[in-house]
Amino acid sequence: MNADQGLFVPLILGILEGLTEFLPVSSTGHLLLAGHFFGLTQPATFIVLIQLGAILAIVTIYFAKLGMLIRDALTGKAYAWQFALTVVVACAPAVIAGVLLRDFIQGDLWESPMLICMTLLIGGIVLLLVDRMPKQEKYDDIYHFPLHLAVIVGLFQMLSLVPGVSRSGSTVVGAMLFGATKRAAAEFTFFIALPIMVGAFGYDLYKSRDLIDPSLALSVGIGFAAAFVVGAIVVRYLLDFVSRYGFAPFAWWRIAVGGAGIIALLVMR
Repeated sequence: MNADQGLFVPLILGILEGLTEFLPVSSTGHLLLAGHFFGLTQPATFIVLIQLGAILAIVTIYFAKLGMLIRDALTGKAYAWQFALTVVVACAPAVIAGVLLRDFIQGDLWESPMLICMTLLIGGIVLLLVDRMPKQEKYDDIYHFPLHLAVIVGLFQMLSLVPGVSRSGSTVVGAMLFGATKRAAAEFTFFIALPIMVGAFGYDLYKSRDLIDPSLALSVGIGFAAAFVVGAIVVRYLLDFVSRYGFAPFAWWRIAVGGAGIIALLVMR
């Protein structure tokens, strides 16, 4: 974080992270575009580390459910172990690909604002089409998702390694295309976000341990706190919003941001 940007910038970026992490709009894409167009620059490490605030937001809101799942797993209830397996299976492809491609993703891909804008735009169109198309909804209980659906969601989640695609957006599209209800698709993304984001946080913290100085630590702390508060609000109300309005509002937002960004980049050439 540039020293002359003060503490206002990490605060704004933390709010932006909290707002967009669990929405199908790509938090990374928005943070990178904020840096490119508005000069809100930040090291790649900052983007990953402030996600811890969003992680804790999920834990706070879903504390009771997580505790119930752990208790039921320890007492040998089959559904809890089946659910844990589906979460692991859904996370595995993105974890493996993320570790192998980390330098390429945070280097070449993160430094291409045109790519981010195009993926935002295309992803918005795809999300809008999937949201509106007639589907046979077969799965409305995330605790009983079949294993093949978890595999499909995991493969779709790999697409989110490209900035602008959106982790939640890709998993929601994959789940809905293969029979999950909108609410169940959105809720499942919360649970698979936990191991993915914890793993990304831990791995990036280890890889960047020599780059973290006191000034960056303070910025990360502010961004973390903002992401936690705003992320908790989003998680608290998102499922009800999706049940009522679907994903179309987020699709149109993606289309608007991606389209405006492409126009701006072409004009700035």
